Amino acid sequence: MAAICEICGKKPASGNNVSHAHNKTRRRWNPNLQSVRTADKGNTKKIRVCSRCIRSGAVTKVA
Repeated sequence: MAAICEICGKKPASGNNVSHAHNKTRRRWNPNLQSVRTADKGNTKKIRVCSRCIRSGAVTKVA
């Protein structure tokens, strides 16, 4: 399953791990995705959204 937010489309960022000896190896930072139940056109469905979308109110949780 892809690490992509279904609301804002945030994807993993890439860069380097840098050691004290300045060796570089590739790494990636995944978005903080949470599985949330939300109402969509009267139906309840589970979507994977990032914590920023939950915090900003871009998605409304359903109990």
